[in-house]
Amino acid sequence: MDLVDELRAFVATAQTGSFTAAADQLGVSNRLTSKYVAELEARVGVRLLQRTTRRVGLTPAGEDLLSRAPALIDDLDDLIAEISEGSKGFSGMIRVSAPVTFGELYVAGMLERFGDANPNLTFDLRLSDRYVDLATEGIDVSFRLGRSDMLSLKERKIGPSRAMLVASPAYIAAHGEPKTPDDLADHACIVDSNRRSLRRWIFEKDGVEQVAVVQGRFQVNSARAVVGLAVRGQGIAYAPHFALQEALQSGELVPIMEDYIGDSSFLSAVYLEGRTLPRKVRALIDFAVEDIRSSAIL
Repeated sequence: MDLVDELRAFVATAQTGSFTAAADQLGVSNRLTSKYVAELEARVGVRLLQRTTRRVGLTPAGEDLLSRAPALIDDLDDLIAEISEGSKGFSGMIRVSAPVTFGELYVAGMLERFGDANPNLTFDLRLSDRYVDLATEGIDVSFRLGRSDMLSLKERKIGPSRAMLVASPAYIAAHGEPKTPDDLADHACIVDSNRRSLRRWIFEKDGVEQVAVVQGRFQVNSARAVVGLAVRGQGIAYAPHFALQEALQSGELVPIMEDYIGDSSFLSAVYLEGRTLPRKVRALIDFAVEDIRSSAIL
């Protein structure tokens, strides 16, 4: 039995929580996946997984192995890929995570463009507005908005994502246009619950920070949904530029209070500290930096 296949089966099972899902991920049978894991447990002489009728969990030994095995597999894949890169280009899997709206509006298309130039690559894009655990979930690179305080991660800053105030022409015609942050108290404001300060919108003018306390009927944990509600005239939105780009270009939304600068958070590509970044992942990050700058999405 091949040790690498055993490790792949273990990692897939541990990350998905079931032999069936792991088999689907690996493209092999459920029975073979279970057999590989059993052979690995026999090899190391300790139980790695706790089997129940509903889910597969990790033993302490399994947790220790999962913290290191994905990197070992990736390093082996990268070594083999780099040997053949001269004639074939990059190959293998890149696992990427990103916030939901940014991933849908930009990252998926960016991976498609990068993939066009690297036809032997495959991608696993996972969208979530929570900060995923890169080691546990086997993520190679995560695109994140905001600061990460985890010492186990390295980051490459890509650029600031600034929030803008917008409304539909129909809303402005019906309710008027606010001129100062204080005016927002008299308007319907659509709240993005992914923001750290839900109903405290922060602006800057002439170097002075100003805060507006807002209210409204709609609170939603998706910048894309916020934009959709604003387009339909349900209120004023305070959203990042990347989520607004299409609606601004079409005229469905227009910027308001433009002399007040919205708050911003940095977009970064983050990856695990303590191991050599695979060349294909480094190439993807380099591509994303140039692609984002040329698209002016931030």
